[in-house]
Amino acid sequence: MKKAVPNAMALFEATRVGGNYEHTVYPETLEFLRKKTKDGADEIWEGRHNWTNTHLTEALHNGTHPPITVNALDTNASFLSAFKTHLPIGALIHDPHGGFDPKRSGIYRLPTRPTWHHPDLPDPIGNRREDGPVLLDDATIRLLIRCARLGLCEAPHITECWTSGASEGLLEKFRRVLTEARTKAIETDDTVTVEYIKAMYSKFTSTIGESSVNRDIRRPDWMHIIRSQAFANLWYKSHRAYSNGLTVVRVRGTDELHVTGDWRTVFTEGRLTTQMKQKDQYSLPRKSAR
Repeated sequence: MKKAVPNAMALFEATRVGGNYEHTVYPETLEFLRKKTKDGADEIWEGRHNWTNTHLTEALHNGTHPPITVNALDTNASFLSAFKTHLPIGALIHDPHGGFDPKRSGIYRLPTRPTWHHPDLPDPIGNRREDGPVLLDDATIRLLIRCARLGLCEAPHITECWTSGASEGLLEKFRRVLTEARTKAIETDDTVTVEYIKAMYSKFTSTIGESSVNRDIRRPDWMHIIRSQAFANLWYKSHRAYSNGLTVVRVRGTDELHVTGDWRTVFTEGRLTTQMKQKDQYSLPRKSAR
């Protein structure tokens, strides 16, 4: 696992041989992509979920809703699946007029966070509530556009952006090789390889920003987009559950989805990247200790 970063980078470079685009590995880091302190954060919002269906939990607490059984589901290899996302190929170029071009990817400024009026579904851009302009990455913007097409919110109003020509295939061969190796390892009960592959894709994601561990690439924009794609993928799953009659109770991070109802009629159970597994089952409201 200590070799996960160099080995992941070597595999990534191998999968890029013969690729259609030569990506930039060390573009100039824009100010809002720089960490303000060594262990701090930059200015980009990610759609990180820490959501609870308070409309439901309050009804349970007040006794106006009968007790429920909740299934805590887990998404498999969420960051690996998030490698399928639109990444900017070159350095980000500023456009002071904003707007959205689906053939480009990068960072977008909105004058204020979009409003969300659906208590039974998580807010696509997470729980942060600061006032004023927000900087969102490409994966979150595409999620908001999808929500607008579904009639759930207004389309994002982008007043300024920093983008480059984009490709959804930059990490596709890399993702496919790791996915196939992970599937084979699961089928042969090879737990060492499963953990090694997990270290490769998770450390790749966490070190391609500002990290002294990975000196082969510095793309904090890629890091944000991949992580936000994982959050967006979980949002899509919550919407799928809701649309198929399940009640969404909680959504956490990149991989936790808590629902009521027969979830196996909506999702396939298993450990593959396209499947969901059950981590826990509990009742609400919780029984108070006597």
